[in-house]
Amino acid sequence: MLIASGPSTRSLLSVFEEDAGTLTDYTNQLLQAMQRVYGAQNEMCLATQQLSKQLLAYEKQNFALGKGDEEVISTLHYFSKVVDELNVLHTELAKQLADTMVLPIIQFREKDLTGKVIEFSHDLSMAKYSRLPKKKENEKVKTDVVKEVAAARRKQHLSSLQYYCALNALQYRKRVAMMEPMIGFAHGQINFFKKGAEMFSQNMNSFLSSVADMVQSIQVELEAEAEKMRVSQQDLLSVDESVYAPDSDVAAPQINRNLIQKAGYLNLRSKTGLVTTTWERLYFFTQGGNLMCQPRGAVAGGLIQDLDNCSVMAVDCEDRRYCFQITTPNGKSGIILQAESRKENEEWICAINNISRQIYLTDNPEAVAIKLNQTALQAVTPITSFGKKTVGKWLELFHPHTPPGGGVQAARRGGYWPRVTAPVRGQTLAPSSPGPRNSLLQQMFVVRFLGSMAVRTDTSREVIYEAMRQVLAARAIHNIFRTTESHLMVTSRTLRLIDPQTQVTRANFELTSVMQFAAHQENKRLVGFVVRTPESTGGEALSTYVFESNSEGEKICYAISLGKEIIEVQKDPEALAQLMLSIPLTNDGKYVLLNEQADDSDGSPSENRGAESEA
Repeated sequence: MLIASGPSTRSLLSVFEEDAGTLTDYTNQLLQAMQRVYGAQNEMCLATQQLSKQLLAYEKQNFALGKGDEEVISTLHYFSKVVDELNVLHTELAKQLADTMVLPIIQFREKDLTGKVIEFSHDLSMAKYSRLPKKKENEKVKTDVVKEVAAARRKQHLSSLQYYCALNALQYRKRVAMMEPMIGFAHGQINFFKKGAEMFSQNMNSFLSSVADMVQSIQVELEAEAEKMRVSQQDLLSVDESVYAPDSDVAAPQINRNLIQKAGYLNLRSKTGLVTTTWERLYFFTQGGNLMCQPRGAVAGGLIQDLDNCSVMAVDCEDRRYCFQITTPNGKSGIILQAESRKENEEWICAINNISRQIYLTDNPEAVAIKLNQTALQAVTPITSFGKKTVGKWLELFHPHTPPGGGVQAARRGGYWPRVTAPVRGQTLAPSSPGPRNSLLQQMFVVRFLGSMAVRTDTSREVIYEAMRQVLAARAIHNIFRTTESHLMVTSRTLRLIDPQTQVTRANFELTSVMQFAAHQENKRLVGFVVRTPESTGGEALSTYVFESNSEGEKICYAISLGKEIIEVQKDPEALAQLMLSIPLTNDGKYVLLNEQADDSDGSPSENRGAESEA
């Protein structure tokens, strides 16, 4: 032990102090390593917690292809529970490491490695004592100095003993300080693995075995699918290269002239200046009576051309092969497209020709197309140019309920079949039964329901325009492009929405409950009407229904207006007879002829009854 204060003691003291300094540096490094282990354990707790949440999030992913995901979802749910239980064990281990490993080493560094500095005040006292005078000796001063020296020596002796004892004890404490944290670390790990084994050894074995079997079966399916793909690739490689040529069978291509829909890539001609043009390869497809185009990167197609009553013919354009042009019903030149082969060119011309005749609106469009396409393909003439003698035949083909000798306008407006029962000249009509067969007005339109919404007022058409805007915006936001085709039957009593396949009435509105109706100001194919319906509470509700029609919406509005006018005059037989006399009819006096100028009017009955169409 260090007690004396001579040179040898001071030399030995320096050795102890050097050892204590080395121990301090090592302890700091050891503490950093232990804190890193503790930090990693804390990170493990956070990581397992995040892993559990991510496993549960798999079910919420909107995968476009989700075949077989039910088994994966249930398995991941079970794994999430396992990870949550492991997270509890990791949290307990982190707390135990903090208490039994990190805390003891911190306490050792703060308590045992922070020694007190010995105060050598004895030298100052001895300097005073040495300066006491020899000739004029003062006993009192001498006595005070002697006491001061004695107190300084005593204090130095006591401090030295305490410091030496601390240095001596440090040699023993460092051994304990090095072992105690590692004991806590070992016990924490043993406790962690022991609880983990007790928790999972019984249940996990069978579960892991079933998961391994499922993974193995999926791997077998993958290998089988990969083998099929390899066989398909070999078959493709063995095919003659001429199959991939864009115009491999120029001499006698197999052309299907009865198509009522078509899709594929075409080159679109666009003007870039007064005399310059560009050609862009785009994907085109038909939808109902519309030609749609979907650019690269777009999620849906856009309208390029309304094909109803259009004409299509092969043209020569800029010394390019397989070009054809679509002309609008008013005779204006439309778009020019180029196909990649003769077969594609003629099939596109035939498909557009069939669509322009509105064959797709008939009950059996393929049969009608076969009947109409017995001759070779030639420049196509729209329906409006057929002579009077062929009109009756065209009507019979396009709609089974069209009477023989019907007006030309019915043939021109596929899906628009007015039928008003007219009285004999000079006679009056008695009120008929409510059945549709006895209704004075029966008019059918092919429509597609777009949506409906509740409204607060029916005082103006602006309500309908706003409803159209909101319905179209909602369909675009939610990527809803599919529509269901129905038949809208307008009678002098009701509006009926009929399923074209089953002839079941989907909806039925009394014509007296239709408060407002209007076609879109720009897109003439959109039409809407406001209906007032009673509620269970005793009040009334207003709803706006929006449809897309194959014909122009003004025609539907005209039919509704005519039906409401018939309702008004049915109370007076003479007024009803006068109304029927003012309506232009066919030669046999049974059916209405529509005004050709109705397309350009606002749909009011007074404007549409003035002129008579010619056959």
